[in-house]
Amino acid sequence: MKCLAVCQNELVMRTLHQVLSPGFDVEFLVESRPLARRLNEDGLRATAMDCTRCDSYLKVDLSPSTCVIIEDTGRRNLKRLISAIRDAGGTLTYVVSTGSTTRRADEVKAAFPDLSTLTLAELVSPQLHAELERSVTRARVLQYQRYFADADRVLILLHNEPDPDALASGLALRNLLRRTKTTAIIGAVHGVSRPENVRMANLLDIHVEKIDPHQFASFDRIATVDVQPHYFGGHLPHVDLVVDHHPDQPGYTAVFKDIRSDYGSTSTILTEHLRATDMNVSERVATAMLYAIKSDTLFFARHTNRQDLDAFTYLYPLADAALIRKMEGADITLERLQTVVKGLGDSMLRGELFFASLGPVAREDFITYTADFFLQLEETKWTFVTGVVNDALVLSVRNLGYSRNAGEFVRKYFGEIGSAGGHRAMAKAVVPLEAFTARFGARTPGAINAAIADLADQFMRDTNGIKKDGQPALATQA
Repeated sequence: MKCLAVCQNELVMRTLHQVLSPGFDVEFLVESRPLARRLNEDGLRATAMDCTRCDSYLKVDLSPSTCVIIEDTGRRNLKRLISAIRDAGGTLTYVVSTGSTTRRADEVKAAFPDLSTLTLAELVSPQLHAELERSVTRARVLQYQRYFADADRVLILLHNEPDPDALASGLALRNLLRRTKTTAIIGAVHGVSRPENVRMANLLDIHVEKIDPHQFASFDRIATVDVQPHYFGGHLPHVDLVVDHHPDQPGYTAVFKDIRSDYGSTSTILTEHLRATDMNVSERVATAMLYAIKSDTLFFARHTNRQDLDAFTYLYPLADAALIRKMEGADITLERLQTVVKGLGDSMLRGELFFASLGPVAREDFITYTADFFLQLEETKWTFVTGVVNDALVLSVRNLGYSRNAGEFVRKYFGEIGSAGGHRAMAKAVVPLEAFTARFGARTPGAINAAIADLADQFMRDTNGIKKDGQPALATQA
């Protein structure tokens, strides 16, 4: 496609040439003959002419399909320039203002309604910001790479019941540290047990070692990914590196931290680390991270930003799509179906709020699965599902993500007697059953449902429960 750029500033012309020449046939129209000659000598097509005359544009074969970019320096008669272009048959006209605003160009739009305007800052700022952010990330990664280089034993610690984002992040960080499975252990206090997570670990050969908190001191360096040290209840007051996308928490020290709570996944952060240092991303790592981003954001249905989309776009051609489909598989197991049926037996619906109590269950993931399952009910916008695991009451809360904050709900009512936190659309509380009974006087499934329902009703009525922009503290993985 042909593009005519009416410019007088050499820096602007060279910038536009770099940006446009790969996809456009660009010719610069200038008023200075020496400038045109200098540009031609450097390989840029430039023609010296009177840019306010209609016949000048006819000589350079302007047509209705030609894109015309006009640099508005604030010194020339902008309306006269555009009139000459329109009289010559030009229709695709863009005005780039080199000042801080497009005020002059916007005023001309009254005469030329289809005129498009923008500032030079709008053209270059996204690329400049991206490059500066990349440089900052690169410096951070190089620092922690050097810090970990002389360690004999490294632990990359995940949260209990590691999900796809934790598994992929652990694998990516081990690559960034240039270590193997023997020199950098990926560990978790509890093992991997959810069927979809076991499937992912097996297919990608991600070995997660069970680590007792008393073993922490035996490692030379410890990094936590997709989790922060406070999660481990005082067993880990100091770490060497934290990479996480949950809200920043107090109660520990770290040599290096990269916490970005506005990101949809920790894998997005580590994708940026890999790209900033120009490290090779293997098909295995790309597949794990792509699946993690897709899983943690519910395929961009919740808590997603531009960086998540950029990371997904970068990883997609590097990943094995067939393997991802195999990892996703069918997540309805007989055990999960039996749990859903059990939850339906002890459930209640109050308007758009659904409550279910499962009683004793073997694993926490049955509770979160049931909460996700019942959120699919027509006209249901919130689900509150409880279950008892090892003498602790676990509450999983889900909502559609555009109303009051689920994390704020659990933190408000259960933060003092247990661990509670999460995001706007998903949250979890873990409370000793005896403490829950003492506080709310409920122990049976029906009584627990009624107690949670009363709290939910109160929260929905309480305007202080609305936090449109803030994120709650995270004390447990949702």
